[in-house]
Amino acid sequence: MSDVRPEGIEDYTGPAGGWDALKATAEALASQQVVIKGSLTLLKSNQPDGFDCPGCAWPDPKHTSSFEFCENGAKAVTWESTAKRVGPEFFENHSVSELWTWTDYELEGQGRLTHPLVYDSERDRYVPIAWDEAFALVGAQLRQLPSPDMAEFYTSGRASNEAAFLYQLFVRAYGTNNFPDCSNLCHEATSVGLPESIGVGKATVVLEDFDQCDAIFSFGHNPGTNHPRMMTTLYNASRRGVPIIVFNPLKERSLEKFAAPQNPVEMVTLSSTPIASAYHQVKSGGDVAALKGIMKRVAELDDENMRAGGNGYIDWDFIDEHTSGFDAFLADLSKTSWESITKASGLTKQAIASVADVYVRSEKVIVCYGMGITQHQNGTSNVQHLANLLLMRGNIGKPGAGICPLRGHSNVQGDRTVGITEIPGKALLDGIERAFGFRPKSDKGHNAIEAIEAIARGRSKALICLGGNLAVAMSDPDMVFAGMRKLELAVHLSTKLNRSHLLLAKHSLILPVLGRTDIDIQENGRQAVTVEDSMCMVHASKGFLTPPSEYLRSEPAIIAGIAEATLGDKYDIDWRGMVSDYDRIRDKIEKVFPDFSDFNERVRHPGGFHLDIPASRREWKTSNGKAQFIIADGLSEDTRLSIPGIITLTTVRSHDQYNTTIYGLNDRYRGVFGRRDVLFMNPDDLLERGLSDGSRIDIVAVPDEGDDLSSQRVLSGFIAVEYQIARGTAAGYYPEMNSLVAFGHYDKKSGTPSYKATPVTIRAST
Repeated sequence: MSDVRPEGIEDYTGPAGGWDALKATAEALASQQVVIKGSLTLLKSNQPDGFDCPGCAWPDPKHTSSFEFCENGAKAVTWESTAKRVGPEFFENHSVSELWTWTDYELEGQGRLTHPLVYDSERDRYVPIAWDEAFALVGAQLRQLPSPDMAEFYTSGRASNEAAFLYQLFVRAYGTNNFPDCSNLCHEATSVGLPESIGVGKATVVLEDFDQCDAIFSFGHNPGTNHPRMMTTLYNASRRGVPIIVFNPLKERSLEKFAAPQNPVEMVTLSSTPIASAYHQVKSGGDVAALKGIMKRVAELDDENMRAGGNGYIDWDFIDEHTSGFDAFLADLSKTSWESITKASGLTKQAIASVADVYVRSEKVIVCYGMGITQHQNGTSNVQHLANLLLMRGNIGKPGAGICPLRGHSNVQGDRTVGITEIPGKALLDGIERAFGFRPKSDKGHNAIEAIEAIARGRSKALICLGGNLAVAMSDPDMVFAGMRKLELAVHLSTKLNRSHLLLAKHSLILPVLGRTDIDIQENGRQAVTVEDSMCMVHASKGFLTPPSEYLRSEPAIIAGIAEATLGDKYDIDWRGMVSDYDRIRDKIEKVFPDFSDFNERVRHPGGFHLDIPASRREWKTSNGKAQFIIADGLSEDTRLSIPGIITLTTVRSHDQYNTTIYGLNDRYRGVFGRRDVLFMNPDDLLERGLSDGSRIDIVAVPDEGDDLSSQRVLSGFIAVEYQIARGTAAGYYPEMNSLVAFGHYDKKSGTPSYKATPVTIRAST
């Protein structure tokens, strides 16, 4: 590193966790003016009679811990339970035109919304509106659309099972299957890829499997920031000697060393525990190449061992009984050259072979992965190659082994489970008909990419968002923003103000909702909602804080109000009755989805219950009843990435960030403080371009063939920061880098945008 770093850039040498994490938690409490209340709130987080953290979806140890929250979970909780308020007087003092000039950090940082609001175009302000008037306005606008398919219904992963279920029921009764969802932007490659491979798009492991595994392979994720409670699991595994093999373009501090705040010895001695036993900085976009290399070497070792009279390393009995497609898969590995593998992955043959050596020595292996795998133009193939790796040695369907997709948001998986999907299957349609007496239409609706395209082209005229900040989350914001400003109706169910609210339609409304920490009282008393974690455990969540305003309503109540105003007595659905007691919603969920049998009884058990995952017992719900080895075409997702001078841009989140929500301007573990205008680059890549640590740069997206060069995508005036990152890869913050990601760059199988591998050039800024 340079002797003198740029302003706001430091060499951070401490571990993840430790005293700095406790200090950051205290600062988060103070910044939201909730030091006493917030501390008590954190003690209710992830507890049997408390609320589920609105941050990540990592499971809790039997949901009985007395101290089961983390630094970034604390930020999420204090951000929601803040003492700051955004009421009618705030909008009296600030026009929408003025608010548009604020940063996203400033917008959300103002506090909790307190009143239902409608945009007044004459005054350029949001003004209060009565709930009944708001529902009537939304209902009237939806009814007057020429077709229900001209409306889009977005869902954020923070919504509860109960809210998501009512939402999809309302939308299908209204007459469309347009369900753009936040999972389209993150783990849709999992939802598409894993069912083809193993018959289910979810984790096949539970938390206890990490106590039994012999090795953990970690691909494309940064747990210290994005699912921090996982650090306790990795910490415990490391301390019992389990190899943890990491593949990631950047050196991430939490995967290098961690100091557990619950460990008094480490806290007193300022010591820490190493996490990764081996760290391989794969080039962004090189994951298929790396995985093919590992599997090619396993096949070679198997052949060598068999020739020497051994039993080999491939689990041939498992493959013969449980899989198909293995011969063709082996042939593909055989014809893939080591030269092409090392070039595409950025790793040496020796490094890849060392991973294969660990794999064949380990009987029980878990593979964990995040959006560094899924957010590629070949994200589905990435996911399927992880499954291939596990299937080679029978590492699915036995204790201590399996696949572990790291879902980020707290209930994105649960929303999918209870019906948020643009492709309704026969079982879902049968279930709705069984429970409500009508059969929704079965045609495919819009995912996020398709919804935004329809909005941009003027085909869709209405957008309702159950949480989230869709406009900022999408790639190509210029196109997205322009499209959303053409809408007839935009409705946002939100806890806080964000930029999507400022993209004004002919009729724009903001409807404030209860948060996860708020008490929810309906006609039959205090209510609990349910969520599903990333390992398929369903459990209850019950807020305990007085809501920020008497005018807030729960998500289920708002959805029911819109449904009644839109549908009237169509299908004779008792919306009001279900909202009066959420047990009634859960009764209907159980009737639609048999996996939720005895829902109300089982969810009241401490820790909740585990949903059935057939692949975890080696039952494969695939087209032929067997797990599938699936071949990828080629090694690289984009041929432009091999052009000399091109560098691969990947987006990352800062440590003061969760999804599009920015809690602060520091990224402590990467040594960035008070700024976000940075691009992390390998020192050799800087040198090759005549740049240095702190150079002011422009980042220029490489155009597609036939693109209009007059509208080139450029981010100007950023700072180059020297960092331990794979050669040929650069990293910048999401969502700032989204403007460089072309809207058409997404995985064609899953619709997931390619946030992690955009070809760019870097030049000195003029």
